[in-house]
Amino acid sequence: MRYILVFILFSVVSFGQKKSNLSQEVWVDSVYNQLSFDEKVGQLFMVAAYSNKDEAHNKSIDRLIEENKIGGLIFFQGGPVRQAKLTNRYQAKSKVPLFIGIDAEWGLSMRLDSTYRYPWNMTLGAVQDMKLIEKTGNQMAKQSKRMGIHFNFAPVIDINTNPKNPIIGNRSFGETKENVTLRALALMKGLQDEGVYATAKHFPGHGDTSTDSHHTLPTVQFDKNRLDDVELYPYKELIKNGLTSVMVAHLNVPSIEPRENYPTSISYNVVTNILKNELQFNGLIFTDALNMKGASNFKKPGDIDLEAFLAGNDILLFAENVPVAIKKFNEAKEDGRLTEERLAYSVKKILAYKYKANLQNYQPIVLENLYNDLNAVEYDALNYQLYENAVTVIKNETKSIPVAQLDKEKIAYVKLGNDSSEVFVTKLKSYANVTQITSKNLDSVLVELQDYTKVIIGYHKSDGAWRNHNLTFRELLWINQIAKQNDVILTFFTKPYSLLTIKNFESVETIIVGYQNNAIAQTVVPQVIFGAIGSKGKLPVSIEEHFKVNEGIETLAIQRLGFEIPENVGMNSKILTKIDSIAKYAIDKKMTPGLQVVVARKGKVVYQKSFGNHTYEEGAAKVQNTDLYDIASLTKIIGTLPNIMQEFDKGNLTLETKLKTMLPVFKGSNKEDATVLDMLTHQARFQPWIPFYKATLDSLNKPSEKYYRTRPTVEFQLKVAEDLYLRRDYNDTIIKAIATSELLAKKQYKYSDFSFILFKEYLEKQNGKTLEYLAKNNFYNQLGATSITYNPLHHFDKSVVIPTENDNYFRYQLVHGYVHDMAAAMQGGISGHAGLFSNALDIAKVMQMYLQKGNYGGMRYITEATLQKFNTCYFCKDGNRRGVGFDKPQLGNEGPTCGCVSLTSFGHTGFTGTMTWADPEKEIVYVFLSNRTFPDSNAANKLSKENIRENIQKVIYESIIE
Repeated sequence: MRYILVFILFSVVSFGQKKSNLSQEVWVDSVYNQLSFDEKVGQLFMVAAYSNKDEAHNKSIDRLIEENKIGGLIFFQGGPVRQAKLTNRYQAKSKVPLFIGIDAEWGLSMRLDSTYRYPWNMTLGAVQDMKLIEKTGNQMAKQSKRMGIHFNFAPVIDINTNPKNPIIGNRSFGETKENVTLRALALMKGLQDEGVYATAKHFPGHGDTSTDSHHTLPTVQFDKNRLDDVELYPYKELIKNGLTSVMVAHLNVPSIEPRENYPTSISYNVVTNILKNELQFNGLIFTDALNMKGASNFKKPGDIDLEAFLAGNDILLFAENVPVAIKKFNEAKEDGRLTEERLAYSVKKILAYKYKANLQNYQPIVLENLYNDLNAVEYDALNYQLYENAVTVIKNETKSIPVAQLDKEKIAYVKLGNDSSEVFVTKLKSYANVTQITSKNLDSVLVELQDYTKVIIGYHKSDGAWRNHNLTFRELLWINQIAKQNDVILTFFTKPYSLLTIKNFESVETIIVGYQNNAIAQTVVPQVIFGAIGSKGKLPVSIEEHFKVNEGIETLAIQRLGFEIPENVGMNSKILTKIDSIAKYAIDKKMTPGLQVVVARKGKVVYQKSFGNHTYEEGAAKVQNTDLYDIASLTKIIGTLPNIMQEFDKGNLTLETKLKTMLPVFKGSNKEDATVLDMLTHQARFQPWIPFYKATLDSLNKPSEKYYRTRPTVEFQLKVAEDLYLRRDYNDTIIKAIATSELLAKKQYKYSDFSFILFKEYLEKQNGKTLEYLAKNNFYNQLGATSITYNPLHHFDKSVVIPTENDNYFRYQLVHGYVHDMAAAMQGGISGHAGLFSNALDIAKVMQMYLQKGNYGGMRYITEATLQKFNTCYFCKDGNRRGVGFDKPQLGNEGPTCGCVSLTSFGHTGFTGTMTWADPEKEIVYVFLSNRTFPDSNAANKLSKENIRENIQKVIYESIIE
């Protein structure tokens, strides 16, 4: 049933509504007439209930329901399943179905563990898209309904004009009436459209108080004109738009209640004259909790309840002693202070709203699947969107963000505050080589930071709405001194009021407000810093004269990979989790000791996981996302091919360029007329492979002393493994062997490493630089692909490099940190066909650059025309599926993919058990890395035979929902 939220109980809008109102009136009168005076009074009380207390508490609630016929419960701390069970128990005992309410200002997690948490209102105050806030209300309502809850005591519409407010603060949408009202309207609409009653609070306005009404009676000194203009403004707007209920605060407001220290919650002038008569509010009126000292210090239990009711309130929240209160109501009836007409007005109103909540057809809460329903992935999807729209850049004078030219930056991170920064640091490092400074001594820190071009300072405090987020003197000193010396990006994962402790912002170049210190905020802020997304938020409050409310700098997005929930890019998280099962199956069946998988769509990484261990040995290290694998033939398209394409853009190569032109040493050979197109499509009639290493073994098949030494010398410098050095001139022998090798008899597709070995020679001679230098300086350094490297032990600790094989045929040792491919090893670990190591995320960056037609991070690497030329299948009609350097989808039944990708897709696979693939039509990037060659590369390739890589790719495509 879609609830009709009207406030004149029996108004007639249409025939259907007239019929509904008639049924409602009949039900209300029928129930009301069956109630005794005490039972009618009982309907006024909404008592505090907990699901984390003992059975004695539960039985006390039972007694209030059975003996005093209370009308409702407001639940506080506990857990969802426990509360649901208690709700079913209590409803079963109640003569009239109970109203259930809860404070869920930022979701059920405000009160219940294991439930969903949305941003604080202050964070939502930075969001400019009201549809997102309305959707937040929708989702909150769905979760509340699933828990049998009818009232969410939200939104808070207090206008927080006092930064020192101890109880509202983050619970407010901000400091201006317009901003608060817009967001409150959106949240109210979201809640009520899904059938949960919204409650605006705390009337007439708790925003400009410096004390907490839980502990004392706060005073608001504004005159009536100011209250009308500011504090009451959002109430007027929400009432006009169908607000269900209002909660009246315990405040001392002399301008509208002249009796000294007389709480607004029991003031007839405030509740009846102003709220009901002046503002014409006909909905339900709640008191704030009557156990709060702002009320309970004024009158005793029972007396305070009666006084609140006589003031005009309908529902008495958190009554401390219902039996005593009912007795007081009886006394008031006897002495004429309480009339039947007054009681009927509120009780019938309560019953009418119970009817609208469909409580006349009450059904118990279904416990099955409750936890999963309350924590659905769609809620994460919205939460990401909220933070992406909230994060606010309030200063960016030197245009420090987005950080664009990563190759020119040396970045450090310094943590302040006492809460976790783990996710933030991990995500920063996913974009650039960020060094975390851990010294506790400021002088030492300043020395360490001297060589850094940028310093990111993160201020991390516990994500609690009422926690103290103010910077300490020590933290202020650190910020000041670091900012004097370095270009600083100052990031606050705290409420914006924490900036008030900073008195001088001049030396800080960039300031970002992330609002809350949780995993989502820590994921979003790095994306703003490095330009994966632009900043959209605006300050909900002023920071004295430094930054005004509604200020916020919109920064650019510069096409870098971001991080997102699958649902926000049209994918299904649940289906993607099938990848986990496939990965675990492969490891359990010893197809590979471990693996990494990355999936991105529409420029967002939606899946990044690592499985298994480095090796099969007991105690072997678990694979981490940052570990490096030997990517084998992926080197062709990750290292060599992009440099070849740049030569095309320079005009140095065409598809028709011949090998003899590229490498004059091949003039007169049988390969001199091989073209670039034929070589890169693997139909130049080259032999697939020559086992070059065998010619360097002795009669015992061990490395011959003629070619190797165990220590480097002038003559022996090519390190092929630990304590094994090859003659430095042996590369000439490899090239000569290729030059003199026989051509295949027929021009047709035959995969060969020779072309890429030769292109390495060409690129180095053409540019006068090593391929390693070209790859890093032309691509990786600027892409932020900091893990992609040849010879990883030159740059990384051995512990983060995955072993590849126990070699018992050439190097006779564990190949760990050295390229597995024998020919590449004999070229010093750097070749055109193999040699690169990387983690999966950095491979994805290169593939995303391809997918973005040669652009990434605001830079163009390759022209769109050249990429199109290379991603073309020129010989599909002849049965050759290959693009120019890229592999392409199979033409028949056998091939590198799941068979479910588009024909415009491209990628490559590798001998060590690797694969990467990009699909322009579906905007998908997929990376799979493993060391399936461990411990023996000659063993059956079960990873390939059982189509593990392809099956994962199939799951990716199955997960696409748009």
